Amino acid sequence: MKKWYAEEYEFELEVTGFLHGERTERYCRNGEEIGDKYTCTYGCPVNQDGQGICSKMMLILFPAMEAVRSGGDLEYVGGSDKYTKHFVCPDGCVMFRMTAKPTGNENCFKGRLFDEIGEEE
Repeated sequence: MKKWYAEEYEFELEVTGFLHGERTERYCRNGEEIGDKYTCTYGCPVNQDGQGICSKMMLILFPAMEAVRSGGDLEYVGGSDKYTKHFVCPDGCVMFRMTAKPTGNENCFKGRLFDEIGEEE
């Protein structure tokens, strides 16, 4: 893999609670625990051990991540502020908080970074 673009947002996902009791055994196949954290820029979120977030949860998160990358405000879709929103996993087991942090890097589309690729070839 050769990452060529420094993304304009970093995302952190933290497990904040459970909807069924105090543990995830027999509920969550990923084995989430309160306080677990995942981070990413554009790729899928991974934790400090290199383990990825549940693939079903990623289906829920990706549209919200794209909304932020497009200049959107998560408050318009139920977020607690522009860059923070709480989610429940599709299985109804684990609660997550997603927080976006601007990196200060330029957006690849607005900065026309794809145009540079065509000129190099």
